[in-house]
Amino acid sequence: MDPDFSVIIPTFGRPRELVEAIASALGQREVSVEVLVVDDSSEGSAEVVVRGFQDPRVIYLKNPTPTGGFPSIVRNIGWPLARGRFIHFLDDDDIVVEGHYAAAIAVFAADPSIGLVFGRIEPFAQRPSEQLELERQYFGEAARKAALSRRFGSRLAFVGRMLFGNALLVCSSSVIRRKCVETIGGFDPSIRLMEDADFHVRAMRACGARFLERTAIRYRIGSPSLMHSPNPTAEQRKSELLGRRQMQASYRRRYGSMEFYALALFARTILLFF
Repeated sequence: MDPDFSVIIPTFGRPRELVEAIASALGQREVSVEVLVVDDSSEGSAEVVVRGFQDPRVIYLKNPTPTGGFPSIVRNIGWPLARGRFIHFLDDDDIVVEGHYAAAIAVFAADPSIGLVFGRIEPFAQRPSEQLELERQYFGEAARKAALSRRFGSRLAFVGRMLFGNALLVCSSSVIRRKCVETIGGFDPSIRLMEDADFHVRAMRACGARFLERTAIRYRIGSPSLMHSPNPTAEQRKSELLGRRQMQASYRRRYGSMEFYALALFARTILLFF
């Protein structure tokens, strides 16, 4: 019998964190789960971690051509092999909050028209209190904007905020119907940074989304944060700008300039008051 959820975990050299991520997925109650670990390291170091679980639900996959940190490519190795009705792309250093899958599947059951469910993000790490507080404020504001976007429906307000503002979510905080992943073709392998924002924009536009007013994951923050460092390097700024431009250009090609610029106006006027 196929599982409810297929959890795709790309990993690169973080065995301790990987153990926690896998355990948090396997520990979800009231649902059935399989975990596909996609190892992007040349030495295949994650195989020892997978064997240590001695659980047939945990499957080891080796990237035959390691990318050195190109998550869109690594995730695309995993999802075509998934058997679950729902897919969770979980980063190898994040932790699924207990009950998240059961809560998400209830939302999907209540509204078969939507393809994506995402929840709140709880940052954690052994970092200076100032950095942790900055992360909490960032994700708290993201949750507030996501909750307000619901009054505009399941698609365009979410899409507008993602295209022209800060991200509402990270990859680990969403669960998506497998059919929706198939519809949008997975991740864009040409985008190295902000590939998850592009993926979610396309999923929201094609399949619709719901924001779940509960914590979905515990998000392990780095130093500095790759998403929103207060003092990003010039190279990071350049990579972020490139990723955003790629995402916006892709959307404009797919849905036309009229919708693209109408969304830009909507995001920069009406959504600013919400």
